[in-house]
Amino acid sequence: MLVLVPDLRRNAGFSLTMFSENSLRPAPMSFSDAIKIAGPAVVNIYSTSYDTRPLLYRRQPVERTSLGSGVIMTNSGHILTCYHVIQNAERINVILQDGRVLEAQLVGQDLYTDLAVLKVNAPNLPVIPQQQDMLTQVGDLVLAIGNPYNLGQTITQGIVSATGRSGLSNYMSQASYADFIQMDAVLNEGNSGGALVDSNGTLIGINNANFKTLDSQRRLKDVAGIFFAVPYTLAKRVMDDIIAHGRVIRGYLGISGNEYVDRPGIRVTAVDPLGPAAKAGIMVNDVLLKIDGQTIESAYKTLDLVAESRPGSTLHFELLREEQVIEVAVTITELANG
Repeated sequence: MLVLVPDLRRNAGFSLTMFSENSLRPAPMSFSDAIKIAGPAVVNIYSTSYDTRPLLYRRQPVERTSLGSGVIMTNSGHILTCYHVIQNAERINVILQDGRVLEAQLVGQDLYTDLAVLKVNAPNLPVIPQQQDMLTQVGDLVLAIGNPYNLGQTITQGIVSATGRSGLSNYMSQASYADFIQMDAVLNEGNSGGALVDSNGTLIGINNANFKTLDSQRRLKDVAGIFFAVPYTLAKRVMDDIIAHGRVIRGYLGISGNEYVDRPGIRVTAVDPLGPAAKAGIMVNDVLLKIDGQTIESAYKTLDLVAESRPGSTLHFELLREEQVIEVAVTITELANG
């Protein structure tokens, strides 16, 4: 013992300094395991298009390359990305994190969620971890994986700032049916189509760096700390529809409306004259109260219920018109995708 512990020779007893201070410190927090699991399934996408517009000083088409990211969703090679990443592309190349370069084919797209499905053919593809019925809550920690500015795979970290941002169509560049996740994990050009994962590396959304707000002159502007992603459950549903049908099939009612102030419901502000609501007799200023016996809680939930109804099905509306409650049956048609 005297040889092993020299301090005992001086009757100093055991000294705490003989234990390393590092051994008493907790291990640093790290999300490297999550990235090791999810990162290989996030790919870089390079789409090529050709500008053939004639100009006086130019005779040859100009090649243009767009940058984005994508997520491998299935063993058979289906990849989810944002539609604006590959829009009008004549050639789409996908680069995996293991260095493989693959040519991808477009399976289909959905303008309302700005999502597209690609297909590649290759063995041993890494598939991102997924979990059905993902519940994302405000305050959840999230990691965004993508290829900003073509710097290579990059990770940013943040928290979920809000969920259910269904009103984004009021100020985004395209109409939206998506129940968006809002978060503060930074997205830049090239991040679109990449993965938003939780601290376990499980996919919770598809990032979209293209969504920006409008200023008072209706010009696009960046807002620091506000970024969006399409939730996994919606993105998966869109992908499955595109793979099965080549498009997303949504029901269409043909009205616009606002929340009614006096009671739960929606006041109709506009009616498509050729739409199913007009054919059933729904009019401007009607207040929709119930659908198939269910009280209408919000405009978004109503839109979502209609969108999930199969074309040809009938929905029964209870509405208020000039202080009288009446019932109307509406045969839903299919919403045109763009």
